[in-house]
Amino acid sequence: MLENDRVRVLEFRGKPGDKTAMHSHPGSAVIAITDGTFKFTSPAGQSIEAEFKTGQTIYHDAVEHTTEVMGTSEAHVVIVELK
Repeated sequence: MLENDRVRVLEFRGKPGDKTAMHSHPGSAVIAITDGTFKFTSPAGQSIEAEFKTGQTIYHDAVEHTTEVMGTSEAHVVIVELK
């Protein structure tokens, strides 16, 4: 959506069962555009599930993971990566 020398803004939309390849993010803020349930798996194989509510914003430190959309509806988030 946007990239400059300070931030990169990404949009993610996924249907239940969609899964990303292993990837990484620097410190980021994630804004839920819709409710969504996700399963995040680290390179070591550890998984956690997280549920986001519409309008919720969270911050996380740098991370490497795969992402799988869980639940029964499409998930939509905006990710603001800090450089």
